[in-house]
Amino acid sequence: MDVVRGLAGVVAVATRISRVDGDRGELAIGGYPVEEIAPHATYEEALYLLWHGRLPSADEAEGLHHRLASRRWLPAGTVTLLHAAATRDLPVMDALRMAVDTLQLDGRPARGGDLDANLDAAVDVVARVPTIVAAYARMRSGSVPVAPDPARRHADNYLRMLGIEATPALVRALETYLVTVIDHGLSASTFAARVVVSTRSDVLSAVVGALGAFKGPLHGGAPGPALEMVFEIRERAARSRRSLDDEARLWAEEAVAAGARLMGFGHRVYRVRDPRAEVLAEAAQRLFADGGDPRLQSDARTVERAILEVLRSRKPGRRIETNVEFYTALLLHGVGLDPELFTPTFAVSRVGGWTAHVLEQIADDTLMRPTSAYVGESHDRFPPSASRPD
Repeated sequence: MDVVRGLAGVVAVATRISRVDGDRGELAIGGYPVEEIAPHATYEEALYLLWHGRLPSADEAEGLHHRLASRRWLPAGTVTLLHAAATRDLPVMDALRMAVDTLQLDGRPARGGDLDANLDAAVDVVARVPTIVAAYARMRSGSVPVAPDPARRHADNYLRMLGIEATPALVRALETYLVTVIDHGLSASTFAARVVVSTRSDVLSAVVGALGAFKGPLHGGAPGPALEMVFEIRERAARSRRSLDDEARLWAEEAVAAGARLMGFGHRVYRVRDPRAEVLAEAAQRLFADGGDPRLQSDARTVERAILEVLRSRKPGRRIETNVEFYTALLLHGVGLDPELFTPTFAVSRVGGWTAHVLEQIADDTLMRPTSAYVGESHDRFPPSASRPD
């Protein structure tokens, strides 16, 4: 029996939600190229597209906005849990996972094949994940949570709850990010969500499973280190008085020689540049041109070019290109988020994709049950303890 480690290349589901072509460096969200939809769509429009298979009319988009906005408040028990987590200073992703599991305190999760009830549950969790993240971030810093504003759109309201003045430029930058990363094929967290709900479990349980997979550094947990790398190289250049380009090359040579993983470079699927990286690089450029620190954008480009040249020189047989994490870090920093919020904000977006896959899996109603190859020993008899070797 052939064993496909990590299930690489195994086609497990048929989906209309997103298409990933790693060889060509293409990503389509609901049929639209990411570079076409992300700079223009609102998160609500992208969410409607993934849930319903088509873009909404103006009235439908407005209706989804109001539906989400009316569901942003948290159950009292969820708030109590977040306060308890904050006293222990637990990481945001841990608090988010636990809090999502309490959202049924003011309702009952939909089960089985009731698609309307499950869509309602999807609205509930997508609306509340940003509230959980923002409320907990403020609790953890000793600040009072900011109540949701039902008049504001999804991205705008998230920034406001974090205590960030939501200018149009910041909202558009965050909106572009949220749409860019809303879904990406059958990623580890998406697969986990589909496996959970394939047992006819509920939407919340599937999202909790996805969050458990998402917090790992090999999946959703790496944007922060990518930004830290840029800052470290800048500081080294300031101390050594070398150019940023020379320092970045030296840093990359040392990292490659040590066998270190370069955060922000390389991807399990893409053999060329991650198309999301280019979308977010352009979004960051527009954001920094409107204000902030334009030098950081230029320095990040310099570091990126230098590292790519070292990788191509030292690893000529491998295609290690820039991935989404590199410019995620730059853009979210420009928006005003602390690095500890990078992965939770990724989850604020990706919960839309998870719920779309969950709804699709519920409609398919097929249990995920792959086969394993046994490689252990075989024994004919069970030996009594007295006859076993010490």
